[in-house]
Amino acid sequence: MMGVSVLVMGIAGVGASAEPPADATEQALADYIAAGRKAAPVADSGSASGSACNSGSGAGSGNGSGDCYGGSGSSSGLSGGYASDTVGYGPPMTSWLAAFGHGLLNPDVAPPGANDWNCKPTAEHPRPVVMLHGTWMNAYNGFAYMGQPIKDAGFCTFTFNYGRSNLVQGGGLGSVLPGVMGTGYIQDSAKQLATFVDRVLAATGSAEVDIVAHSQGGSMANWYTKFEGGADKVQNLITYGATHHGTSLVGIGALGRAINNFGIDILGFIEIFVGHAGIQQTIGSDFVNRLNANGDTVPGVDYTIVGTRYDEITNPYDLTFLRPGPGASVQNITLQDGCEQDVSDHLTIMYSPRALSIALRAMDPVGHPNLECTFNPWLIGGGGQL
Repeated sequence: MMGVSVLVMGIAGVGASAEPPADATEQALADYIAAGRKAAPVADSGSASGSACNSGSGAGSGNGSGDCYGGSGSSSGLSGGYASDTVGYGPPMTSWLAAFGHGLLNPDVAPPGANDWNCKPTAEHPRPVVMLHGTWMNAYNGFAYMGQPIKDAGFCTFTFNYGRSNLVQGGGLGSVLPGVMGTGYIQDSAKQLATFVDRVLAATGSAEVDIVAHSQGGSMANWYTKFEGGADKVQNLITYGATHHGTSLVGIGALGRAINNFGIDILGFIEIFVGHAGIQQTIGSDFVNRLNANGDTVPGVDYTIVGTRYDEITNPYDLTFLRPGPGASVQNITLQDGCEQDVSDHLTIMYSPRALSIALRAMDPVGHPNLECTFNPWLIGGGGQL
């Protein structure tokens, strides 16, 4: 398990720390990049073979369908991969590290409690819940902790693996591992989500879903509500460490964006290693710019946005927070407010009892009005127990 941990943190390029980064310094860097970056040029039309497009960080390629998704010059011209259903179930986990290891060896299993396609919503819980994993994760290790408690609270829960792509499709080096998903173009993944939500609605007879999403899953779901018809199909959007406004990756991504603004496509080179979705989530990418061009929210959706001060991936962590637009309600929550002993980082936040209680309260404030507060450490999660 420690080997898996070293691999993950080494690829991410950052180390976990029990102390949060200096917010002022991080925010100043983010503001500098946001103010100084070049405006994204208008993309040329693509062709069936993925003809050239312009992007926020160099000349990229299309996705094979005429869309210019890239944030760099290394785009392959192929689509962002595919989605897949889960097969079987994995065991419940309280530790992120243990769940990640199991998910690598069993990449297609569902988390406990999910994907009972015979489940019918009740009057008390009329909306099914769609759970979305993050970049380099999968349905199982994203929700091995939260899946069963949400189901036990009376909700029909569903999840799937999205953004599955290989090296040729631009999934990056991580995609060679069987449990690493969510690496393809985020716009493609949003289309996969649209198809999945329609299946869930048809199976349950519901008109809307609630979405609980981690990291890229949050910004991808946000794109779905804005550009793929999801605004009328989502009531609650609950996100954890979501890259709604991109990330500086402790300054690494922001520095790369600044270098690209000088005409040197360093992000195009990095994309070969981290994949399309990773680069799309850096501050100032074409994806981030378009996602927020007309405001952070859409009317009719209730947003619960959770960030942690110890987030080493989505940072500055307040970049995850949203500003409410007309017809939308937004509750931005810092995980440590009222519970300093929960030092969850970007990954272990999905294994935090407090984070789980926030989701349950958002979806059922009458049945679950109180928030839990327990110790939950960075990297390992599970209260420090594997």
